[in-house]
This record gives sequence, C-alpha cells and structure tokens, in this order.
Amino acid sequence: MTGAEIATTVQTRQKHFTRQVPAGCAACANRRPGWFCSLGSSVLADLELATSTITLPAQASLFSQGEDARCLYLICGGYLKLTAGRTDDKQMIVRIAGPGSMLGLYAVLSHGMYEVSAESLTSAQLRPVERDRFLGFLRTHKEAQMRAVQCICQEYRFALQDACRIALAETVAARLGKLLLELSHQIGEHLDGGEYRFPLLLTHEEMASMTCTTRETVTRTLGQFRKEGWIGIEDSVVTVHQPDRLQHLL
Repeated sequence: MTGAEIATTVQTRQKHFTRQVPAGCAACANRRPGWFCSLGSSVLADLELATSTITLPAQASLFSQGEDARCLYLICGGYLKLTAGRTDDKQMIVRIAGPGSMLGLYAVLSHGMYEVSAESLTSAQLRPVERDRFLGFLRTHKEAQMRAVQCICQEYRFALQDACRIALAETVAARLGKLLLELSHQIGEHLDGGEYRFPLLLTHEEMASMTCTTRETVTRTLGQFRKEGWIGIEDSVVTVHQPDRLQHLL
C-alpha cells in the first residue's frame, strides 16, 4: 500500500472506532464484557489495583513475536491485529482482537515468549498486568483461575477455526465467508433477526492473506456477496444479513 492508502485506511478505522466504542463494563467500558470483566466486584477490584489504563495510538506495536512475555494485556477499547511470522518475511494475520479480549495469557502462564506480534489497528486503551502480579492474583482467586482456563480454551478454538478455514474450505467464497462469520462472532454484535454487524478493520489485501487468495478476488467475491444480499458494507461497517448463506458455502 502507498503512504496515502495507509493514511486513508487508518483514518477510516479511527472514524469507526470513535463512533463504536460504548460505555458499559466498569472495568473496561465496553459493551461486550470480556472474560475477566464479569468477575465479582471484590475480585475485579483486586485486579484493578494491579494495573492501570494505557493508550496505544493507531498502527503502533504492542509486543513482538519472540519477546519475553513480561505482561498480559486486557483490551478496554479499540482493535489490534495479531500476526505470526518475521517482520522481514511473510506474515500471517492470526486474528483481530477487540474490547474484552486478553492478549499474552498463554505466554505469561508458561513463563515464555509471545507467540505472535500485536499491532493496533485503531487507537486502543489497554490494561497491562505484570506477569508476577497476575500470577499472584490467580493464586488468590479461584474464580479467576477458571476464567483463565476459559480464555485458553477460546484461543484454542480460534486457532482451530484458522486451520479449518484454510484447510477445509475448498473455494475462495467459502474461505471468505468463513472469515466474515469469524469476525462477526469475535468482534461483532448480534442484531435482531439473526444479523451481525462488525467494523471493517482489514483491507482487502489483508483479508486476501487470511484466505489464501488475491486482493482482486476478495474484492470481486465481496461484491458478489453484496449483490446476492448476503452482506452489506456501508461506512466501513459490515452487516451480515444472511449468515446461514455464508455458512452453507462450507
């Protein structure tokens, strides 16, 4: 992408982010409470004592693959993309993480290194928790231990979805449809009538890398989905009108 295209993409993402972030959870002010946001008030108060909110500008690196995992991060607002691979070589977008998500949990629990890199797509608000303080928090609160297990299970499910999208979907339309459904559930909201809506944070080129195809093919396939009435795209927001049609492609 050219410098002008990158600037336009960031402005579009930021415009949508500013409009979408709502008030809600006392811990992270998001409408979709995360795994740790719905802990009991006393447990949550202890977690808040162990951290404070930081702001990350758009297109900024939070951590890199292979770095020592000194902190995990709770996303309170904004969106980040997680990638695997070396920066000087081909990279794969693993997933998009939004409000309520936790980054670096497995690496912190295993006293290891971050297995992916994290970069902000929009301005983001996060709560970093140092590794030792988080481990002490888990030892004190059994309820939090179960939430940590649930988070690990969710990460496993995301990884399985990635593998199935690439290996089992035989057509580009099926892979792209699967990606749209994943984004609907991961960063979207469920609307009345069974529809989903989520911010379009990925460029067509990035979507192409996640579906093993070309940017031109993604553009053409999305156009076909819109023509069929399965999805709508307006002002950088995707509305999935007929998720069952996308699921049927698989």
